[in-house]
Amino acid sequence: MDGYRLVFVGGMGRSGSTLIERFLGELPGFCSVGEVVHLWRRGLLENERCGCGLAFADCGFWVEVGKRAFGGWERLDLPRVLRLKNSVDRTRFLPLLLNEVADESAVAARGMRYTDLYHRLYSAVSEVAGARVIVDASKHASLAACLRRRYGSRMRLLHVVRDPRAVAHSWGKRVARPEASLASSEPEMARYSAGRSAVQWMTQNSAMDALARLGVPTLRVRYEDFVADPASEFERIAEFAGHVGPPLALGEQGVTMSVGHAISGNPMRFQGGPVGVRADHRWREELAPWRRRLVTAATAPLRGRYGY
Repeated sequence: MDGYRLVFVGGMGRSGSTLIERFLGELPGFCSVGEVVHLWRRGLLENERCGCGLAFADCGFWVEVGKRAFGGWERLDLPRVLRLKNSVDRTRFLPLLLNEVADESAVAARGMRYTDLYHRLYSAVSEVAGARVIVDASKHASLAACLRRRYGSRMRLLHVVRDPRAVAHSWGKRVARPEASLASSEPEMARYSAGRSAVQWMTQNSAMDALARLGVPTLRVRYEDFVADPASEFERIAEFAGHVGPPLALGEQGVTMSVGHAISGNPMRFQGGPVGVRADHRWREELAPWRRRLVTAATAPLRGRYGY
């Protein structure tokens, strides 16, 4: 792995992973790069803002990464990259990507070409940031499954889960994307119906469990446990990710965040200074009863497994 360790943060979006990812990025020798799965479109094509506040094309960090990875971003055939992404990094391909006997399939071959882009990217990030651990919070199970075929047990999978009713409540809200540019195709964060959120929660989390059974070293973290005891939970997370040394100081004011270069993700990635951990349980009062019943029924097969 060219001297770096990859930590992939996976699971269903809106589960609190951005805060955990940012905390990891504050550890010495760690570099958090946000949701790299969106870099190709939101960064290169639509020139959205990096976590540092600059447009992607103006961010010196990503300019240097592009030079080291590809000889410059302009050397990439972006339409081809996006076609390749759509031909393998989709939920519909999960059965093949998770099938051990499908190594010779066309999807598997495309997956290796696709993850070569990520390998070159991670290697360049490691060089530019001087980091030995790269944290990718893309979350998508299909990308995690592709990367598993390249890295196997050398990848660490941090599986973040949250009560599916809380997740459904979050996916139903309208949230602006402050990083969006005039060229952005998504001025707001995506919204899901309660039913779609429940199906996705089942699909994404089931796939993470499958990756663990296939031998990918996995640590499951429940959002509820993390917000109840952030210091202990983060110490466990950091050790799993490869941190050696004193734990991150999580005081009453939280952690003082430095400027980062995360691509895409929750808008809180732009927040600097002290960032604390606060539980968000508004779904208990705000989620409509019929939506709660729908999500509760649709996620029954997995809720008990995770203690919900």
